[in-house]
Amino acid sequence: MVPTGRQHQEAIQFRLILTATYPFFLAAAALNRFRPAREAARPGLAPARRSVFGEARAMAVQAIPFAFMG
Repeated sequence: MVPTGRQHQEAIQFRLILTATYPFFLAAAALNRFRPAREAARPGLAPARRSVFGEARAMAVQAIPFAFMG
C-alpha cells in the first residue's frame, strides 16, 4: 500500500519530531536509572528492563502522538 501525500507528510513530521526530542527523552531515561525503583518484585521472575536507549525511544514514541492530536 502506497501512503498518500498526507500520510507521507505526517510520517516525515513524526520522524523529525522524534529526532529533535530524542535527546531530551534520553536524558530523562538516564536520570530515571538513578531513582530508586518503585516496581514491585515479581517472585521467580527477573525484572524486565530495556536499555537506556530503548527506554528513551519508547518514551518518545509514546509521547509524540499527542503533538498530532487536534
